[in-house]
Amino acid sequence: MKTPYFTVKDIIQITGITKRALHYYDKTDLLKPSKVEDNGYRYYDQEALGNLQMILLFKEMNFSLKDIAAMMQLSKDEQKDILREHRSTLVQRKQKLETIIDQLDEYVDGANISHLHLFDDSSILSIEEQYESEAKFIYGDTEKYQEFEANVSLLSVEEQEQAYQQFSVNMEQVFRELAKHQDLSPASGEVQSLVYEWKSCLEQFMVCDDEILRCIAEAYTMDRRYVGYFGITSGTVFAMLIAPNS
Repeated sequence: MKTPYFTVKDIIQITGITKRALHYYDKTDLLKPSKVEDNGYRYYDQEALGNLQMILLFKEMNFSLKDIAAMMQLSKDEQKDILREHRSTLVQRKQKLETIIDQLDEYVDGANISHLHLFDDSSILSIEEQYESEAKFIYGDTEKYQEFEANVSLLSVEEQEQAYQQFSVNMEQVFRELAKHQDLSPASGEVQSLVYEWKSCLEQFMVCDDEILRCIAEAYTMDRRYVGYFGITSGTVFAMLIAPNS
């Protein structure tokens, strides 16, 4: 009959844990050897092996080593109470991961980053809210932005949301149509008709003259977020928006 004690090598073979991890558990008092010989060799009994298996189980369940050390001092019933609560946390995390995967797929398939909902359950502002904060930071002291804010404030929250959603849809449609005409002259009738449609979208919220249009178009040209979204270079579609007679 084999000895009831296991060497470090035995423990590694039985559990798959690394020698470094086992020594670390010893150093931090998470799992001490059952006995240490004069020559420094560590030995573990069956109870220690059982404790190690519980530690590895808790670690796989995403508990920190600090939490595991505390749990190892509890009774089995107390451990189970913690595990039941932890299960709820894992379910929430699973749902969050599923959302992240879905949003990742949508983004890879071409969805605008502003349409993603990764931050819905987060203290981080949504991408749309970040864009709004950014715009206010940059343009907040201008007459046009104050005109925009004044017009938006006349709408209810529900009306604002509907207006923004429709605005986003209309803008995407215009820019995608512009992309189809990027080989035409900016002064062509087809392009100018789309630029007028783009201007009409903007004028839901404020009056736009040629200078304002060029300013916005230049922002699209310089900001890689917009260029990346449309998947075209700044010298094509956005040149149409900045061009004379636009």
